[in-house]
Amino acid sequence: MEISLLPLILIPLFTVLAMLLPNSQKQIRTIALLGSIAQLIFSIALFYFYIVEREAGNLAHFYFENNITWYAPLNINFHIGVDGISIAMILLTAFVVLAGVLVSWNMEHRSKEFFFLLLLLSLGAYGFFIALDLFTLFFFLEVAVIPKFLLIGIWGSGKKEYSAMKLVLMLMGGSALVFVAFAGIYFDSNINGTPTFDLVQIASLNLPIAVQKLFFPFAFIGFGIFTALFPFHTWVPDGHSSAPTAASMFLAGISMKLGGYGCLRVATYLMPEAAKEYSTIIIVLAIIAIIYGAFATMMQTDLKYINAYSSVSHCGFVLLGIGILTKTAIDGAVLQMVSHGLMTALFFAVIGMIYDRTHSRQVAQLGGLLKVLPFISTAFVIAGLCSLGLPGLSGFVAEVTVFVGAWEKVDLFYRIVTILACASIVVTAVYILRATGSVIMGPLKNKEHAILSDASWNERLAVILLVTVIIAIGISPFWLKDLLSPGTEIIINKLLIK
Repeated sequence: MEISLLPLILIPLFTVLAMLLPNSQKQIRTIALLGSIAQLIFSIALFYFYIVEREAGNLAHFYFENNITWYAPLNINFHIGVDGISIAMILLTAFVVLAGVLVSWNMEHRSKEFFFLLLLLSLGAYGFFIALDLFTLFFFLEVAVIPKFLLIGIWGSGKKEYSAMKLVLMLMGGSALVFVAFAGIYFDSNINGTPTFDLVQIASLNLPIAVQKLFFPFAFIGFGIFTALFPFHTWVPDGHSSAPTAASMFLAGISMKLGGYGCLRVATYLMPEAAKEYSTIIIVLAIIAIIYGAFATMMQTDLKYINAYSSVSHCGFVLLGIGILTKTAIDGAVLQMVSHGLMTALFFAVIGMIYDRTHSRQVAQLGGLLKVLPFISTAFVIAGLCSLGLPGLSGFVAEVTVFVGAWEKVDLFYRIVTILACASIVVTAVYILRATGSVIMGPLKNKEHAILSDASWNERLAVILLVTVIIAIGISPFWLKDLLSPGTEIIINKLLIK
């Protein structure tokens, strides 16, 4: 079946171009909404056609490929294609972008520019997840970075200029490391005497071990910066706390997944021997991020900082699953990317709703909101319970899969690592339940909050959209695991080759 992936790039591209024409806020946000709905519809259709191809017996590594020469002198090609991992990330992006547009429905300050940049971010994310050429992948990675600076610097709050600058400099530093790795891989991968950026061709070459060991740290650390790899995580709290709600949703829900995807698809897949060589270091750094992030979250009094620091901890599970290098653990890492993307987008959306009404994110100034904001409060509780890994929600499925994958290795080191990772759940439960009890439960602390209005139609729709997928994964995770399994199997097979 011939399906083109180009609509994933063309839909957001045409959407942002269409938004340049009108000036009324109503027309601009309508175009943004229709464009994000079209993204979601195409993503679901892509998922359906992928399943049809698999069931028809098509066992290709990548589906719906398109390979167009981009710059022949350097053998750069616009090579795109997807597997189950890519489609999971594409679906995550589509749900979060639509929810972000809905949450930002009443954006009045320079709404055209805001929605333009938000949809431009989605273009970069889609292009990144479907790229099978390293240069093309790097190009879309940069597209997914630059708009964040403007979104935070213009529409952010608090130390927004400082936070925007810090975030972009850190991520550009990560991009520079990634580019060094790509350049090194390019010049050491020859197809008939010609170097190539083609990911599929490079994977078939089995790069020399010396080359892998040299460039793996550049690739893994570069992408790791995007996903809060310790100690390069410091941009996360400042960036998330200062960003406007939709940008926070995108940053935590999608942008941090670019790093995890890159660590898996590029660093681990193309350099498997180096991945095994450096796995212990990766695991140690992941455990530090998990535990440090959890305890740091306990010290926070601002709701956005609570969610930002908890993201450092939760993304540690992604890196832990990748570092363990078992099939189950890598499945868990990708499940955690999807789960955390949905959960943290929901959390930031709800925190934004609370802030818009109370003009405060300080836990000490809030309390008893369940009495006046029952819908928003319920969504807050669901996001919190997903974060602490309540069975029936996606967080439980993802974290348990990582734990089981880590326990499969019988060495004492892996046993200790698994126990430490599991122990972090207790700390997570403490800060989530404490925040929920202080903000949502109990008597109304501020009498002025008694007249607050609950969620509007657009906010309700955004919450329902995200909660539905969180519950769908939590109750019946097999559809997602079956989607991911062929892609993770290919990576495991590379790791097993001597």
